[in-house]
Amino acid sequence: MELDSTKKSESKVTLVEPPKKNNNNTNNKNETTTPKKAAVISLGVPTPTPTIEQKVDNLSISDDKPRTILDAIKKEDNTSNTSSTNSSATSSPSSKQHKQMSAGRRREIEKMMNDSSKKEHLNLVVIGHVDAGKSTIMGHLLYINGVVSQKTMHKYEKEAKNIGKSSFSFAWVLDESEEERNRGVTMDVGITNFETENKRITLLDAPGHRDFVPNMISGASQADVGILVVDAAPDAFEKGFEADGQTKEHALLARSLGISQLAVVVNKLDMAEWSQSRYDDIVTKMSSFLRQSGFRDKSFSFLPLSGLSGENIRERKSPVLNEWYNGMTLMERIDSFDSAVRDINKPFRLCISDLYKAQLGLTAAGRIEAGIVSRDDKLLISPLNEVCTVTRIRIHGELVEYATAGDYVDLTLSGVDAQLINSGNVLSDPEKPIRTSSKYRAQIITFIPARPILKGQSAEMHYSSLNEPVVITKLISILDKTNGSVTRKNPRVLGDHCTAVVEIELNKSVQKKICIELYSDCKQLGRFTLRDAGNFCCWNHH
Repeated sequence: MELDSTKKSESKVTLVEPPKKNNNNTNNKNETTTPKKAAVISLGVPTPTPTIEQKVDNLSISDDKPRTILDAIKKEDNTSNTSSTNSSATSSPSSKQHKQMSAGRRREIEKMMNDSSKKEHLNLVVIGHVDAGKSTIMGHLLYINGVVSQKTMHKYEKEAKNIGKSSFSFAWVLDESEEERNRGVTMDVGITNFETENKRITLLDAPGHRDFVPNMISGASQADVGILVVDAAPDAFEKGFEADGQTKEHALLARSLGISQLAVVVNKLDMAEWSQSRYDDIVTKMSSFLRQSGFRDKSFSFLPLSGLSGENIRERKSPVLNEWYNGMTLMERIDSFDSAVRDINKPFRLCISDLYKAQLGLTAAGRIEAGIVSRDDKLLISPLNEVCTVTRIRIHGELVEYATAGDYVDLTLSGVDAQLINSGNVLSDPEKPIRTSSKYRAQIITFIPARPILKGQSAEMHYSSLNEPVVITKLISILDKTNGSVTRKNPRVLGDHCTAVVEIELNKSVQKKICIELYSDCKQLGRFTLRDAGNFCCWNHH
């Protein structure tokens, strides 16, 4: 999946409705006609502003029924207003009676935001092949920063030594479950926080084993930046990078999920006696692959490290390493990540990644993708079309009055049946709800699928914390990678490194709709990845 790094403008995204049927029975009580088709959400249209001729040419990929030139132009020019006319995207009558917050309350929150002197916030995910040392590195970093006490660390060291796993003590800072500790493998996303000199960091420690890739995707989808850990021990890098290793897939997934800044940590270099040639060889191979995957040179960097000894996490003591390396420590690299763009002024969006019952009620956890939320706000739960009230907001266990885009929060909710709500549901502004659909069109990029992509092919769609079986129902067109123009209509097959527009539908056995956003409205909720038979095959791109 080679991503074109020269494209600078964002694509325009359109919402397409199927032709409406004439039905005089407004009550629909005795309706016997064929059910309406699901609305189709288009997530990928070429980025340049098209000419009238191009709009005519694109009619065949924009609707199931041809329209006139004028209709097409009006449809495209009024894209931002289509949500009110789409039967799959509109809110229920009950939700229209609610506002998320009053105008006065919003002014009050905005004043508090302006008066805040908090450090800049970043969500950081740690990814990489299993046993590369991800949890050990971050556990040691948390210990060095005082997040974990010496007493607690001594307890972990003693317990790990008793079961013959003394080198796992730092990993246990994040791998808290008994099963994870017994197996020595991270299975779920560990979440904690720490601070650097200029930033507040929410850390997401993702699993590396291929059996838990869906959990890794859920963690990476909530991150702004990433650390990719590779193992420099003899033969270990090759094992993770070649064949069935997860290094390549994790890098590709990170890119597809919107992570544009990556720090590549060459771990366990002490086991290669801090060899510069070993480090340079890994840097050369990884740099070539990351460029091919769509990362620009300035968006990724490398640093040598030992997670177990702590070398180059916060300071560097090894004389051998200091002979040839004078770059950043890990803490300095994290602190130097560029600021993340926050869509604070857009309608509120939060995809629920976790649900649990606390003492004071049902709590939904997840990252706020857009907007702001405050205590006593009314939110719409989609696709349930149920309105709930936010009674408490916590960030890393601390009660707060409000939270903004980018914050990983726990929201305590009232007024909703806990048995109805699920992970993958989206909380949004009742007046401007997220769209829902069972069928949509998207612009995708293939990488090297295990088999060529054909019409009717099944796949697994990973969308934020949601995993659903889907079918690629139509191959609409193949696009030029440089300018987005259509090079072939109705292709029979999609091969490697192909940019295309396809139609995707939820597997009919699912019999439900999912929440999905237009990329122009919310980038993070306008992205998804497709995997075929447990292998990464393509992502949607704009």
